[in-house]
Order: sequence, then structure tokens, then C-alpha cells
Amino acid sequence: MSDSTVKKVSSKTAPRGTMGQTYLVSGKRLSMRLWENEQPQTDLSRPRDYETVGYVLNGRAELVIEGQTIRLEPGDSWLVPAHAEHSYRILEPFTAVEATAPPAQVHGRDEVKA
Repeated sequence: MSDSTVKKVSSKTAPRGTMGQTYLVSGKRLSMRLWENEQPQTDLSRPRDYETVGYVLNGRAELVIEGQTIRLEPGDSWLVPAHAEHSYRILEPFTAVEATAPPAQVHGRDEVKA
């Protein structure tokens, strides 16, 4: 019997989120998304109810988390624990891959909330 949970997702046809993210692949407990060529900006500080790990492919950004500012450059990886107050400041066009657990896009976890 073959495993029916194996998935392949092309970033060209993957769904896009309201904040510009591309949802790559998602399992029951983990998902992956792509932030591609994000332009310089600063987002609002907020906690999320999922854990995030990421890896920078291109560009530079700052992660402001729980009173610390962490500079992110190509080759860097980072962790944002669930419920940690944080924001990102994109300094130059930025591309990164993130994994979230549980999946960010399930149950509206990844929607922009006013």
C-alpha cells in the first residue's frame, strides 16, 4: 500500500496569502511558505499562535522580537516561538522560506488581524 500523504507543490501554482506569502506544502502538524522579493516595509508587532523557523535566501531584514533586534542576512536562520511578540522590518528586497507549526494557514492563524 502506498503512502497517500506524499505531496509535491510547485511554487508557480501554490496558493497565495493576503500578506504576499506563497503557501508551499502543508501537513497535519507543519507547513512551509515562501516570502519572495518582499519590498522594504515594517509590519505591526504581534504574537502568533504558531512557532516559526525561517531561512534567508536573499536580502536583509530585522526581526524585532521580545525587545531584541536580530539582523537577518542571506544564509541566516531564525526562530520565533509561538506567542512571542514580534515584527519584521524588511531593509531590502527579501526572500525567505519559513516553516510553521502548527500550519499557519489553518483556522485563520495567518490572516491579517486589525
